[in-house]
Amino acid sequence: MKKIILMVLLTVVFSCKKTTTSTEGLQIEGLKEPVEIVRDEWGINHIYAKNQHDLFFAQGYAAATDRLFQFEIWRRQATGTVAEILGERELKRDIGTRLFKFRGDMKTEMDLYHGDGEEIITAYTDGVNAYIEEVLKNPDELPIEFKILDIQPKKWTPEVVISRHQGLLGNINEELQIGRTVAALGPDKAKELFWLHPKDPDLTLDKKIDKALLSQDILELYNAYRKSVRFTPADIQPDYRGQEIADVFIENQKKNRDSLSIGSNNWVVNGTLTKDGNTYMANDPHRTIAVPSLRYMAHLVAPGWNVIGGGEPEIPGISIGHNEYGAWGLTVFETDGEDLYVYELNPENQNQYKYQGAWVNMKTVQETIKVKGQKDTIVNLHYTQHGPVTLIDKEHHVAYAVRCAWLEPGGSPYLASLRMDQAKNWEEFREACNYSHIPGENMVWADKQGNIGWQAVGIAPIRRNFSGLVPVPGDGSYEWDGYLPIIDKPNDYNPVKGFIATANQNVTPPDYGHWDAIGFSWSDPYRGNRIEDVLSNKSDFNIEDFKALQTDYLSLPAKELLPFLKNITLDGKYEEAKTKLEDWDFTLNPNSIPAAIYIAWENSLAEMIENLVIPEEAKSIVTSLQLKTIIDFVSHPKIAFEGNTEQNRNALIEKSFQNAVDDLENRLGPDMEKWQYGQAKNKHIYIEHALGKVVNQAMRDTLFNLGPLPRGGNGTTPGSTGGNLNQSSGASFRMIINTGDWDAAQATNGPGQSGDPESPFYSNLFEPWAKDQYFPVLYSKQKIDSVAVERMNLLPKGK
Repeated sequence: MKKIILMVLLTVVFSCKKTTTSTEGLQIEGLKEPVEIVRDEWGINHIYAKNQHDLFFAQGYAAATDRLFQFEIWRRQATGTVAEILGERELKRDIGTRLFKFRGDMKTEMDLYHGDGEEIITAYTDGVNAYIEEVLKNPDELPIEFKILDIQPKKWTPEVVISRHQGLLGNINEELQIGRTVAALGPDKAKELFWLHPKDPDLTLDKKIDKALLSQDILELYNAYRKSVRFTPADIQPDYRGQEIADVFIENQKKNRDSLSIGSNNWVVNGTLTKDGNTYMANDPHRTIAVPSLRYMAHLVAPGWNVIGGGEPEIPGISIGHNEYGAWGLTVFETDGEDLYVYELNPENQNQYKYQGAWVNMKTVQETIKVKGQKDTIVNLHYTQHGPVTLIDKEHHVAYAVRCAWLEPGGSPYLASLRMDQAKNWEEFREACNYSHIPGENMVWADKQGNIGWQAVGIAPIRRNFSGLVPVPGDGSYEWDGYLPIIDKPNDYNPVKGFIATANQNVTPPDYGHWDAIGFSWSDPYRGNRIEDVLSNKSDFNIEDFKALQTDYLSLPAKELLPFLKNITLDGKYEEAKTKLEDWDFTLNPNSIPAAIYIAWENSLAEMIENLVIPEEAKSIVTSLQLKTIIDFVSHPKIAFEGNTEQNRNALIEKSFQNAVDDLENRLGPDMEKWQYGQAKNKHIYIEHALGKVVNQAMRDTLFNLGPLPRGGNGTTPGSTGGNLNQSSGASFRMIINTGDWDAAQATNGPGQSGDPESPFYSNLFEPWAKDQYFPVLYSKQKIDSVAVERMNLLPKGK
């Protein structure tokens, strides 16, 4: 009840921006000096501390206040204790978590992220724990999710912060998929289905590997460790329980063909291309759309620190943002940091595997796992010298292990951004990049002195004699030759063209020299090509132009594909639908009827091409192709079609378009004027809370779930909204920074800063985000004070 009253009060506060709530002084055990936290009307906490320890203590405290339920589920995922609250169905997850746990020296680990890493990370977790201690004194103040599940939060340790469980880690599932495809079809056919470039990788399976055994669920424990937590009605207290529901607003979720599209856009532009002569940095990371938002924004101010932007809520520091010297952002630079090794086991002792002609003992670690409703489970975890063993096939005397570069010290995602947060120039920023192991990223930099730069980061194994795209024997014949120094990965500084842009496509220069540490899998090029085209054709950009580009819905695939439809003869409703595409500008706007028709056709065409070119024996392995591959098959029909290739290609185009129109009619009715792209039954955003499917309808509709609201775009437009009709991925967080005016920065962070459904900051940014509207990210104290809605003063205990 107190939280509901607070929510009403703060809602009133927001209607009168000059009025703020305040806390005169809250005494907290663990602080050294007073800390002020000023919350602005968009929900960002601006934290002012007098020393580094207190700064990160307060960041942990504030983040836990906003995200306590998310933090508790994260902690359980990180520590392998989910089965303790959800029972036996989560046992495999907990085994996988413990199997892939970082087991090195924690001080070495923490100090790789920053010279004071141990102090910073420990202070952060102490701040999280301080809030947990405080709220447990009054359990009625716990967020409602704890009451629904009848659980309480538990304390954090630094091991929780450095967990890798939700990072963008590597390509191990793709590696097994390609290996299975090669086993079924051979390497040449596999290369037709997977768009691998710019070099020609060797996909040959070593003869020592039994191809038939690759069909086993080799990565079950790895995938269990990585998946999201799902709740069922039985998990929650009866008073809150509802009947579990399927997706309400979507009848058919289309598969996302470009699995590599979850990765982002960024660009930096120098003063020769901007109206005011300043450098700019723009970044919009594309990840799962969720509530609470994946990103958490904060402003950290203390001696040596003045950094603002967004990061992952469970780690200290800022991953994307700016300090008083420069701004930086990131996108995925595909880096293969995982390999699947296959071992011959000793028939007489299956705890031994063959390595360099001798039998070697696996290392075994025993763990005890608490499981709700039953006795503790004791498990033995096995390791080879390459890494965690995910499957032991005793019948065939074979074992499988995953070698993970991210299990080296420094492998926690984004945490090395702590060093970037204090960079004063390009040289210091690039030095900081040298510690950024996970994930593989394109880091871009723009500073007040007019410089722009790009440095690819990520720990990169050197493979001298294999591609890393198929499983290999673990007998010593396929070893990594160390790691490439990160600053030797591709980079650029102050290019003549005046800008640098990356969007997960291959941006490796043709003359690059370290190809044995560069991967072969990249995102479709369409977002990157569109951004490059826009930035190449203007020389007076301003922040509004960059907003428009971040939310740009022009489809380059539509430009490529529609000419093939132009000469197809149709009749009746099919011709009527085709006519609506004649003067279309290729833009996937949320109110567009042509956009709806085109996307339905693109999906139908892709499905028919896939059905044609993927052999029957591989259809369960290769379930979809990248759109670039689909368009190549259409553009060059001799690759995919037999006989009269163009005639057969055109027949498929005709049939796919008819299927698309029939699909729209079935879903949206016969009236084409009601086929708008952005609507609840077509392209929209509806976000479900983790408990949103299992609570009663009143809570589901009024407290937890958000939407539906119209959306435009798809996974191939710079304004990326994923391949599903209910947006599942894209940019919830965006930031655009003018290095000549720090107070001019703009951002989105839907649906809000808080994860507490009873907080006014839970969904206040949802509708503006869905409408592609931005809010200011203020940096100067005077302007921050002018939009403050809440002040909190944290005091050392006893003062």
